[in-house]
Amino acid sequence: MSGQSDGNLPASIDEMAGLLGRHDYLASRPLATVLFLSLKMGRPLFLEGEAGVGKTEVAKVLAKALDRPLIRLQCYEGLDISSAVYEWNYPAQMLEIRLSEATGVSDRGRLEGDIFSERYLIRRPVLQALQGVEGKAPVFLIDELDRTDEAFEAFLLEMLSDFQVTVPELGTIRAAEPPIVIVTSNRTREVHDALKRRCLYHWVDYPKAAEELEIIRRKVPACNEALSRQIVAYVQKLRTLDLFKNPGVAETIDWATALTELDRLALDPETISDTLGTLLKYQDDIARIQGGEGQKLLAEVRAELLAG
Repeated sequence: MSGQSDGNLPASIDEMAGLLGRHDYLASRPLATVLFLSLKMGRPLFLEGEAGVGKTEVAKVLAKALDRPLIRLQCYEGLDISSAVYEWNYPAQMLEIRLSEATGVSDRGRLEGDIFSERYLIRRPVLQALQGVEGKAPVFLIDELDRTDEAFEAFLLEMLSDFQVTVPELGTIRAAEPPIVIVTSNRTREVHDALKRRCLYHWVDYPKAAEELEIIRRKVPACNEALSRQIVAYVQKLRTLDLFKNPGVAETIDWATALTELDRLALDPETISDTLGTLLKYQDDIARIQGGEGQKLLAEVRAELLAG
């Protein structure tokens, strides 16, 4: 399958990394590589990883960087075709039927052809994603696919293989130019191999300390350097604990923003205890860190930064 038309697409892996970086997304070399190949090969990209590591942000930043519309399909349990792909405008169809009856139209075949035309078709995200114009095909984000069921996964196979959808009343609707497809999963369940085979794959991990520090510098520029280093070191240590839910990059940014708003210049036990709700989202985790374990982590952070 051929890739996207060249347009404003990056011509190398370095250009891809630079393009994302100019929009404040720090992509690792492997991520920049698989993104570049996804565009070149015209293949969907399947991003898997823990919640909060920046999978959804990849699609958002890519759409902004390439100046493409972003179409998002937020997945959830019970998602069906009428919500994700299309449905018919039944009130308008009924009105057309009644008007036809009132005017004496008796040709049922003609009437059926009229009411099941694109005029009455309501396009949901999947069909919207197939409506790109040359050089401006949208970025189509299928977010948290693992929340849906296997039946919906099976339906997506046609779209991900051939960038087309079959509407029984209209036939096959095919994209003039394939959208850039990003599929994400938090791995709450395994996604079927048949779907993964249609995609390139990348596991998005938590950033290393130096990468997370650079993210704070870009996203929360008002946060002073010393506090930023303490925040990153503390969060990195939190992720080594057996917490119910580790803080993601988004939570690190929120915590840095909150501490900056409070005019804090350094971490202290009271500040950490008061602001843990911006970093951790489960009471058991918060209670654990508010106890002695949180103070122990802070002491370790201070010692390591002082030694470094």
